[in-house]
Amino acid sequence: MNSERRPPEPARALILDFGGVISRTLFETHADTERALGLPAGTLAWRGPFDPEGDPLWRSMQAGRISERDYWLARSGEVGALVGEDWDRMETFVQRARGAEPAAVIRPETEAAIRAAKAAGVRLAVLSNELDLFYGAGFRDRLPLLTLFDVIVDATHTGVLKPDPRAYRMCLDALALAPQACVFVDDQPRNVAGAQAAGLCAVLFDVRDPRRSCEEALAHFGLTLPSPVREPSGETDAQ
Repeated sequence: MNSERRPPEPARALILDFGGVISRTLFETHADTERALGLPAGTLAWRGPFDPEGDPLWRSMQAGRISERDYWLARSGEVGALVGEDWDRMETFVQRARGAEPAAVIRPETEAAIRAAKAAGVRLAVLSNELDLFYGAGFRDRLPLLTLFDVIVDATHTGVLKPDPRAYRMCLDALALAPQACVFVDDQPRNVAGAQAAGLCAVLFDVRDPRRSCEEALAHFGLTLPSPVREPSGETDAQ
């Protein structure tokens, strides 16, 4: 009997969540949102992971009492009421806050990591719970960065949300790769735990330190993040 252990399969694909990982969070762009909607500066005070103690609704989501979709649907309704409108869909909020320039909300660190991985021959995938749901039909066509991806699996259409094991399996099947060959990156701990349970190498993306998180992901492929990375236009501080 051969007792030698097989070496681990080398990482061949990078699977990224979209909101929070590829795009900056809505928490980080409060000032931009206020300007876009004509709201006084400082109106939007909820800050999610940047101030969990000051955001009880965020804590409820983190504790699993409500879903991420529930959280954003509630915030959409609140912001819609501030401008005298009834927003019963998350995409209304996102499109009104960000729709004019989708590329402006992309994290420069993550874009640099994506391009470095692509240049090195790493396969790329998006595994999102709400890409089209948040941004609406046609968004992908206005974001050239997404053309670099080999696979996009979006629960808006599959109906299977992370951390359901089937969500990861759908992405792996589309890539035709084993879990051990993929590195998954998400900003939600429960989604990272779900990926690890499905056999993937997983990185918890810290929205408060995106550069470190990108460097950690790229290290699995023997790659480094280019420096310096261009800064996004507009606001850069966490709000």
